[in-house]
Amino acid sequence: MTSNQRIFRALFAVALILGIAMGTRNAFSGLFLQPVSADMKWGREVFSFAVALQNLVWGASQPFIGYIADRYGARRVLMAGAVLYALGLGWTAFLSNTFTLAISGGILMGVAIACTTYSVAYSVLGKMVPPERRAWAFGISAAAGSFGQFFMIPVGQFFITQNGWSASLIGLAVITATIAPLGWYFAKLGSEGKLPQPAAATQASAGEALRTAFADRSYTLLTLGYFVCGFQVVFIGAHLTPYLLDKGIAARVGVTALALVGLFNCFGTYLAGVLAGKLPKRYVLSFIYFMRSVVIVIFLALPLSEWTVYAFAAAIGFLWLSTVPPTNAIIAQVYGVRYLGMLGGIVFFSHQIGSFLGAWLGGKLYDVTGNYNTVWMLTIALGVFAAIVHLPIDERALESRGAPVPA
Repeated sequence: MTSNQRIFRALFAVALILGIAMGTRNAFSGLFLQPVSADMKWGREVFSFAVALQNLVWGASQPFIGYIADRYGARRVLMAGAVLYALGLGWTAFLSNTFTLAISGGILMGVAIACTTYSVAYSVLGKMVPPERRAWAFGISAAAGSFGQFFMIPVGQFFITQNGWSASLIGLAVITATIAPLGWYFAKLGSEGKLPQPAAATQASAGEALRTAFADRSYTLLTLGYFVCGFQVVFIGAHLTPYLLDKGIAARVGVTALALVGLFNCFGTYLAGVLAGKLPKRYVLSFIYFMRSVVIVIFLALPLSEWTVYAFAAAIGFLWLSTVPPTNAIIAQVYGVRYLGMLGGIVFFSHQIGSFLGAWLGGKLYDVTGNYNTVWMLTIALGVFAAIVHLPIDERALESRGAPVPA
């Protein structure tokens, strides 16, 4: 098997893994709140809390999961994640109380998602794909995850309509269990195709890698930018439909808009990966964040209608997760790939903190002011801030700066 054949097979495997993992997560948080809450006679805050807990556990555990994948290999991590995912979904199908939901849908699924998504996938890809093709490979895999989010919504809705929410969760558990053999194959390809690493990279400890990254201003700037990314996408994802309902726009328009976000996200994420392989990655990121603010300003300035909502969804969807490939490509390029899972996981944790605040602060400021105007303005300002902080990032590898090389 040639190197290119191995890379393409690995990309196909990881596309299925990320599509299933991210798609199931999106379906769980987006489709099951209403039927579960109604059937269990709970307020919606119960399921919402489980989803919020899931996101926090995902973010908090990601650096540790990434380190385990870097240190001991991704195979066990991916297979364990598949088991936890299936267990979390299956346990949730037989809910009896709110504590069970917090453990199964919150903690178990949060850890499972950390084991089966981007940081672990990039830990493998980064070590087998040449530096000049990494951003492209990251873009393809992120686009696959985006397509899974788009595809699994109608699949999940069909399951619920035909079989009810409990049986649907069992069906999703069976689907996520397939990540185990896919993860085994993907990790096997990664192990066989691992590229030689510099001697300094193989000798450095995780602590040295952390100290070096935290001492570098560029790593802090990337972390701040990813916080903004999380805030923006989760605020829009969680509050766009309620915002439209307040304005007299039918709920179906909001649902269609979120589907369009997922669809156009596929194209935008892939293109961002391609551009990050040809242009300075910091400029690609700065442009993405700035354009998010521009798109939001135009959306708020235009008369609101069904078609302006769809245009906004397509445009913001194109910019949705397009930050993922260039951000991770910078981490790999500057700090190396030895601890890419861990260092990328820490940056991702800031994304999840932003996600939590975007969802919570959107609701909080709405309760205080009676509208979303303040948080829309905050979202615009944060986009401009992120565009600015990415400009001074130094993309040169540490060894070319004469700095110690952690990985």
